[in-house]
Amino acid sequence: MKIYPHLWFKAQAEDAMAFYMSVFRDSKPLGRIDLPDPELSVVRFELAGLPITALNANSDVPYNEAFSFQIGTGDQAETDYYWNALTAGGGEEKPCGWLTDKFGVYWQVTPTILLEMIADADKSKATRVLHAMYKMKKIVIADLERAYYS
Repeated sequence: MKIYPHLWFKAQAEDAMAFYMSVFRDSKPLGRIDLPDPELSVVRFELAGLPITALNANSDVPYNEAFSFQIGTGDQAETDYYWNALTAGGGEEKPCGWLTDKFGVYWQVTPTILLEMIADADKSKATRVLHAMYKMKKIVIADLERAYYS
């Protein structure tokens, strides 16, 4: 792969890698590079087949919603798992299935059924689901289904 995410941290790249690898069971470390400057280092790891590079470079530049990782979940249990794991230790819940983890990185925990419902050809069903989602932080599939079938 020639394109992959690169995350820039002040000094928490190793901690972030360990945290993400504890959340995503299908992950593995890919290596570490110590650069000549003692304040710079790089770790590489893989989450669900996606290689990621994390750099320690003494930066206070915050992450924002313009870039996020989206996790497609199959059911409420999987949605709850990723939501709870990624908000643990200081993460913050955001509207519509978005959150920031304790490092400030943005994530979307998105049940695949949500995407199917809002793409429904019946625009009244899709609109009801969309409006139900607007009221949520963590996505609750049962509430989406109620809106869809009402």
